Amino acid sequence: MIPIKLTLKNFLSYREATLDFRGLHTACICGANGAGKSSLLEAITWAIWGKSRTESEDEAIHAGASDVRVDFIFQNNEEVYRIIRSKGRGQSSALEFQIESGENFLSLTEKGVRATQQLILHHIKLDYDTFINSAYLRQGRADEFMIRRPAERKQILVDLLKLDRYEELAQQAKDLSKQFKIQAEQIEQNLIAIAQQLEAGKTIAAEQEVLKTTLAQLEQNQETDQKQLQHLQGLKQQRHTWEQQLTFVRQQYQNLSQDCDRIQQDIATTEAQQQQLWQLISQAEQISTGYTQYLNLQKQDEILTAEFQAYQESQQERQELQQKLTKEINELNRQIQQNQAQIEGLRSQEQEIQETLSRGGEVATALAQFKSAKKRLKELDNLQLEASPLLQRRTGLQTQLDRAQTKLTARLEELYSSETQLSTQIATTPQLRNTVLQVEEEIEQLEKKKVYQQRVQEKGLERRNFQERLQENQRRYEKQIGEISQKIEMLKVQDAICPLCDRPLDETHSQHVIQKTNTEYQEVQEQFWMIREQLSVCERELQILRQEYTQLSKELAPYEVLLQQRGQLEARLEATDEVYDRLYDISEEKKQLERSLERGLYAVDLQSELREIEIKLQELNYSEQTHALARAEVDRWRWAEIKSAKLEDAQRRQGKIDAQKPQLQTKLDALQKSLDELQTTSPLKQTIDALEREIIEIGYNLETHNNLRSSLRQATSWQLRHQELVRAQTQYPQICDRISSLTQTLTGRKADRDESNSQLAQIVKQIEQCPDPTNDIRIVEERIQARRRQLDEQLSLVGRLQQQLTQLETLESQYQEQQSQIQVLKRQYKIHDQLAIAFGKNGIPTLMIENVLPQLEAETNQILARLTGNQFHVQFVTQKAGKRATKKSTKMIDTLDILIADANGTRPYETYSGGEAFRINFSIRLALARLLAQQAGTSLQMLIVDEGFGTQDSDGCERLIAAINAISADFSCILTVTHMPQFKEAFQTRIEVVKTAAGSQLRLSM
Repeated sequence: MIPIKLTLKNFLSYREATLDFRGLHTACICGANGAGKSSLLEAITWAIWGKSRTESEDEAIHAGASDVRVDFIFQNNEEVYRIIRSKGRGQSSALEFQIESGENFLSLTEKGVRATQQLILHHIKLDYDTFINSAYLRQGRADEFMIRRPAERKQILVDLLKLDRYEELAQQAKDLSKQFKIQAEQIEQNLIAIAQQLEAGKTIAAEQEVLKTTLAQLEQNQETDQKQLQHLQGLKQQRHTWEQQLTFVRQQYQNLSQDCDRIQQDIATTEAQQQQLWQLISQAEQISTGYTQYLNLQKQDEILTAEFQAYQESQQERQELQQKLTKEINELNRQIQQNQAQIEGLRSQEQEIQETLSRGGEVATALAQFKSAKKRLKELDNLQLEASPLLQRRTGLQTQLDRAQTKLTARLEELYSSETQLSTQIATTPQLRNTVLQVEEEIEQLEKKKVYQQRVQEKGLERRNFQERLQENQRRYEKQIGEISQKIEMLKVQDAICPLCDRPLDETHSQHVIQKTNTEYQEVQEQFWMIREQLSVCERELQILRQEYTQLSKELAPYEVLLQQRGQLEARLEATDEVYDRLYDISEEKKQLERSLERGLYAVDLQSELREIEIKLQELNYSEQTHALARAEVDRWRWAEIKSAKLEDAQRRQGKIDAQKPQLQTKLDALQKSLDELQTTSPLKQTIDALEREIIEIGYNLETHNNLRSSLRQATSWQLRHQELVRAQTQYPQICDRISSLTQTLTGRKADRDESNSQLAQIVKQIEQCPDPTNDIRIVEERIQARRRQLDEQLSLVGRLQQQLTQLETLESQYQEQQSQIQVLKRQYKIHDQLAIAFGKNGIPTLMIENVLPQLEAETNQILARLTGNQFHVQFVTQKAGKRATKKSTKMIDTLDILIADANGTRPYETYSGGEAFRINFSIRLALARLLAQQAGTSLQMLIVDEGFGTQDSDGCERLIAAINAISADFSCILTVTHMPQFKEAFQTRIEVVKTAAGSQLRLSM
């Protein structure tokens, strides 16, 4: 394969690039790492074999591009070919294969990429694995041939030397030898059989005459039995007709009996319903009395509910007015207390003034009085120290009592609100009970329909089973009709064959068989139509049952919803009882709170403590007013020297007091009068008294109301029973009519059944008068069939003997021919067996490899000696001792091991350095490529070395370049790839690769 031109589009690092190889012999592809040097060689392998270093073909597309295309023109075996491989991203690849014809290329492309690929391999005679193991030293894979297993190395040599053709020849020879052997064995078996047949043919003529005499006697006896059989079959046909009628009438009798049983069951069920309804109607007086009692209780409940609402409204209004009256009374009391305090203050001042005035002349005794007043003040101060904590505690207790009262008042208001809500909820109870009764009535109706639906379903299953049995019988009769029809058609054909003995029928026998078959056909046809009629009736019944079942299913659809609704309503009714209890509890709590507030029965501990504090204060007899008077007395006596001024002041104060006292007393009298009127004759008090009288007149008693409600709940069942009584009175006449109708229907069915029974008796009598000839027919038929088998056997023996006589003459000549043919086949078997051994892997291919390996070994050592200065030596070993070899017997096995020796002896390939290993690999690969180039007919004319020089020192690089130049004459094109400057300078022709923003670019320098 000699490259001519390579054109790239969007392949790996290249956008647009073209490389013309014409004029290139030994060239160096150089450039920086990652510039795209190896991509040129990858493009060649991808174009020819569709393989590259990428894992998928989409990865070969240039980044940002949508498709890739490689166009490669090359020469192989004096022909110029062109391969174009392209692919869109995410799409299947396309492949074109062309051959040069004049100035143009003709297409050799097959249908499909796989077929075209096989055609390319057929023309170039080189696959991808062989190429990379010989002429292409790929980057990082220079040791591709060395790391292969011995068997794989041997296979590579077989492929490169085109020795696989011998394997094909060996397989063909092996197949031909097997065919010749099988043919010879088959002919030998045939000869044994022919010899046995010729030996048995001597007695055939005598046997043939004896058989003809026996055959004539059997035919005469057969004709007599046929006439007797026809007479018996006529009798059987008449009896069969009566039996069919008997079966039909029996089926009709059975159906009528089933109808009678079903109607009697319906009558029994209906009579049971009638009995239940009559029992309910007989209790009408008791139910009416209970229902009347229920209605009376319901009216009393409505009256008490109204009284309860009026009682509740009056209680609430009275409470509001009472609170308002209490508030006004408290306000008047506060004003009265203020006036009384002012009057008391004036009296104290007046007393002080009088004392001052009365003692105006007692100046001598002033100091004594001052001391006395001072002593008294000191005592009051001491009392004040004891009384102050008690006074503070009293104030705190009073505040707590006020808070407790406020809390009770708020709770009372809350109870009033809850009582109103519960009363409203209780008011809806009668309507809820009516709803429950309606739902239960609907559920009862649906449950009755559900029971009826189950009966319909059971009857449908019964009809369905009967229909399946009829359908099975119908299929059996259809099959019999088809078989009989086919038999009739076969009998109508000229020269018909007997269906029993497979012999040709004469005219007499043919008519008899046709008549018998037609009779059988009519019988089966009658049974078939009877089954069809029964199926039609059964299908109509099933259709009616399906429609009825579907209608009932629709009517029963709300059943589950009604059950849930009934449960919810019953739960609400049960909750109503809890509401009554809760309302009673709230009422009791409300009364208790009202009583506590009216009587002050709350915070008893605080009130008790407050009373104790009041007692202690009384025992101390401390008064703030007295304390103030004592201080005033002290002050007054302290200012005794200004007694005259005090006297004047006392007179002025006395005048003011005299003026204020009448006003305050008048106001106090007016307030006291207003308080008395407010508590006795005020409109507010009169309204409260009127409400209390109204509450007493209402006379509502919660306990009586609760007892009435309990009685009402117990009497609810009378309402349900009353509704059932009304329904029973409505349904009872209908049930009576249905019983009458069913009784009439039953009478008619019984009459039809009796008529069918009489028909059965008549038919049975006719059948008894006509004896069954089946046993006689069976005996005659068995005799005819046995004789027919004898006739068939005799006729078959006669024909077979005649045929054997004819065949024996032919076999005699065949025996002689096959005797000579078997000798030729055995000779061909031996020849092709020897050829298969010669063409096998241990034959000519092994000999050729053994002949080639010394030359390959010598060529490798010659190149390796130039590269290493005679430091290394390579040896190829094709056989070695097996693992199970012993001292007495040594078994050799085929292999292709490569032994490497240096100055220190032979050691494994893995122990050599990178540079040493590369030189060894390179020597073997160059020798292999050179050897293949020398072989006649090979197309391997190109050598590629991709990198690998980086492991060499300067001396190693010079030796490699020298080795390449030494073998350059044996190849049409040698390409080396490197990024080392000192290496690329050794080549005059260079293909420089530069990576740019627009992709890798090529520049050729020579």
